[in-house]
Amino acid sequence: MNLDFLQENLRLEILRRIRRGLITGAELARASGFRHAHISNFLHGKRSLSLQGFDRILAAGNLSILDLIPAPNADLSAPGGVPSPVQSIPVVSQQAAIFQPRIDPSSILGTIPVPDSALHLALARPATGRSVWQRFVAFRADAEHAVPMYPLLQQDSIAVIDRHYNSLVRYRPMQPTMYAVHTNERLHACFLNFEANRLILRPRNLASPVQLIELALHEQPSDRIVGRICYVATAY
Repeated sequence: MNLDFLQENLRLEILRRIRRGLITGAELARASGFRHAHISNFLHGKRSLSLQGFDRILAAGNLSILDLIPAPNADLSAPGGVPSPVQSIPVVSQQAAIFQPRIDPSSILGTIPVPDSALHLALARPATGRSVWQRFVAFRADAEHAVPMYPLLQQDSIAVIDRHYNSLVRYRPMQPTMYAVHTNERLHACFLNFEANRLILRPRNLASPVQLIELALHEQPSDRIVGRICYVATAY
């Protein structure tokens, strides 16, 4: 495995995100500090990146090297060596995602295929007792989820939650982590801080309000963190 292989997988992953509306070339250029033309040339295979440039695109896309390495059982016969195996993740109600350690078959509203490479290397930081929960579940985002986190979430997109990541530690130190947090039977998608015994639910869209959850004396932040939103499929 060499840099050319990783750069090709990075290029394909960025193109996938652009097609799904998760980012634009202009947004990537601003976040990485490159000119738009430089990004366009890379995405169209007209130029490669230096090691420094490769790192800048990874950081701007909230990616790591591990996201670009195929699963051990991946079929690399596809063009570009892109892994083909997928996992079927259950799409469930908000209540099931919050409260059911093992998803009851009657609670499954459907399934979504997710590339194995997006899940099998995901870092886990489970709260006490959470490691026995079914790890990955998904829910359909409504307008109340989508507006604060647009364009990371869009209405009717499917968001996959890693319920084994209930830590306030950022998944990647230089990038905010998108969480699913609950207030009783309602899920909220947000960036998250904790101060003075309150969870601060921060939106990506600065026009949306910040929300606060006051924790009870017996509560820990992990009691309210359903998990990390680790994958989003739009227009599904």
